Amino acid sequence: MPATEPAPDEICLRAIESFHVGGEVRTLRGLPTEARRLAQGAEPRPVDPNGDHVVGQMYVQAYRLARPRHALPVLFWHGGGMTGANWETTPDGRPGWLWRFLGAGYDVYVSDAVERGRASWARFPELYAGAPLFRTMDEAWDMFRMGPAHGYRTDPAARLAHAAQQFPVGAFDQFARQWVPRWAGHEAVTSAAYRALLDRVGPCIVVGHSQGGGFALLAAQERPESVRAVVALEPSGAPAAPPAAIPPHLIVWGDHIGDHPVWRRYRATVDAYAAVLARSGAAVESLDLPAEGVRGNSHFLMMDRNSGLIADRVLRWLDALDPRHP
Repeated sequence: MPATEPAPDEICLRAIESFHVGGEVRTLRGLPTEARRLAQGAEPRPVDPNGDHVVGQMYVQAYRLARPRHALPVLFWHGGGMTGANWETTPDGRPGWLWRFLGAGYDVYVSDAVERGRASWARFPELYAGAPLFRTMDEAWDMFRMGPAHGYRTDPAARLAHAAQQFPVGAFDQFARQWVPRWAGHEAVTSAAYRALLDRVGPCIVVGHSQGGGFALLAAQERPESVRAVVALEPSGAPAAPPAAIPPHLIVWGDHIGDHPVWRRYRATVDAYAAVLARSGAAVESLDLPAEGVRGNSHFLMMDRNSGLIADRVLRWLDALDPRHP
């Protein structure tokens, strides 16, 4: 191999960039000034919350390859109560989909949606209506389909996981360190920030997980000139009936959905939406992993132990859309 060519496991970047998009300025008046200590060893000082605040922004980090092999970048959108960390490294330390898609020749954008991670909160209840929601490990064990609801224990060694569970359950506590607060009812402001991101990036591929998958389905309707393909990993919702023009969609599902009443309802909603897309002539494919003999996947397909296999399946689907890049 020539010295100027990277080894197969090397990725050469020309830039890593970060920026914020979306949001608006909102003004607060009439709140009391508070005395707060803000530095080590310092006395409390006055803090005045009145004035202008930026609310509803999104944080984005872009990874640009020195020699991308695809014209369209990939945008990774995370799920509820999560951040872009979901795509970077798995909880048990394996390379995440960020690395895999860079290795496949795509520029990649990883975002923290409104109110999450580096996008930051806003004051509540004055700017956000109500307090945030905080996910417990107990609820996540069931909702993320790691195991049955009664199978969660504080002691990791005593937990009961689903048979052949693909998620690295030994790293579940490490995974829980990623979770962040979320607010209910912020769909409109979050969608606005995603639209601002699409307007800035231009034509792209959107890969969305869970709540982010639902936002990706909506974005394909709202910005069809920008969203050229959608990969929705277990989307937790779907928008109303789409217009006639819609880009290709791949919808991916893991295991144990039929055993979970909430996920049965979520999937029924998305399956009905996909049927509408298909009747309108859109290219829609549903990848049901258990139906293909791939068993044990949790809700977090991109973190499961077979996440590389699933990534390769998604990449092959994308390659089929663009025969210039086999």
